[in-house]
Amino acid sequence: MIKKKKNSEKDLSIWNNYIKNPTDIFDKEKNQKKNKILDKFKYDLHGHTLLEANEKVKAVILSCVQKNYREILFITGKGIHSNTDQDVYVSKDFSKLKYSVPEFIKSDRELSKYISSVKGAGNNDGGEGAIIVKLKRL
Repeated sequence: MIKKKKNSEKDLSIWNNYIKNPTDIFDKEKNQKKNKILDKFKYDLHGHTLLEANEKVKAVILSCVQKNYREILFITGKGIHSNTDQDVYVSKDFSKLKYSVPEFIKSDRELSKYISSVKGAGNNDGGEGAIIVKLKRL
């Protein structure tokens, strides 16, 4: 068993003074901007119909603009489980979210003033089954 060493009065005094006024420690959160800019918001559209997805996309974009996000990652899926391939009256591409969502965003006049770009996501963000919407700085 190790016997604890008793601190001297001098050591205790130095320690108490340091705790009251630590000169070599700074609060990194205190130095950050008040109006914090958030990087990326992620939203999964799996299971939504085209109409539901378009309504959600618009709501998410407008919400992210208000909250100062810079990017939105929409996960659309690749459309491989879509059952619209059998319907001859439905477009094979635009019945799938991965094609229709970017077109909706580009064609909506209200959203276009907030959008900088719409592009496919990289492999680390979902690849062919996701899109990235970059928002303008306002």
